[in-house]
Amino acid sequence: MTDKLTTIAFDADDTLWENEQFFRMTQERFADLLKDFTDPDHLSGRLLEAERRNLGHYGFGIKGFVLTMIETAIEVTEERVSASVISELIAAGQDMLRHPIHLLDGVETTIKTLAQDFDILMVTKGDLLDQERKLAQSGLGDLFDGVEVVSAKTQPVYAEIFARHGITPSEAMMVGNSMKSDVIPPIEAGAWGVYVPHNYTWEIEHAEPPTDHPRFRELPSITVLPDLIYSISR
Repeated sequence: MTDKLTTIAFDADDTLWENEQFFRMTQERFADLLKDFTDPDHLSGRLLEAERRNLGHYGFGIKGFVLTMIETAIEVTEERVSASVISELIAAGQDMLRHPIHLLDGVETTIKTLAQDFDILMVTKGDLLDQERKLAQSGLGDLFDGVEVVSAKTQPVYAEIFARHGITPSEAMMVGNSMKSDVIPPIEAGAWGVYVPHNYTWEIEHAEPPTDHPRFRELPSITVLPDLIYSISR
């Protein structure tokens, strides 16, 4: 017998609003600034390597990304990168932090529909100030019963969130575009994990789907999420 769902949790970036595309645009700007020193593919590989190395220091978000670009620029140019290029990278990060929020199709209607019958949470990684800014600009803030900005999304983190909100894990569902962060850990914590793919997903967030798990689902769009949830909750 399946427990009736009571709580639906959503990832934020690239689940509710666009995010990764702005990182990719900035990375293209980065490659153009360093084109006299290295080719884009080599630079991309070095940047990804540095991002993996720095996650434990900077966490997720724009500020850590900018610091990692600067570090990579210094490394690939053997410390010959100019102050003007560093200034350009800082400006690129500031542009990202000022970029207006663009909700993905169907998000607002879906959350408003589900908020009538379920507790709604947002569980996201990233810089606290930036995530608060995006939530405020999104116009969705009043629809959430709780907002969690965490440094990592792991099974213990989800278990702690569920416990703090008084949620039985089997009655909760996490929805997001990252198999690694939004699907597998909540399933391990006893909840449902629903994967809604996005056109762009950071390479670090890729993982193999738990296709045989009874609490795993993959949807083509967030717009069909209510149908899934109401079928489970009958």
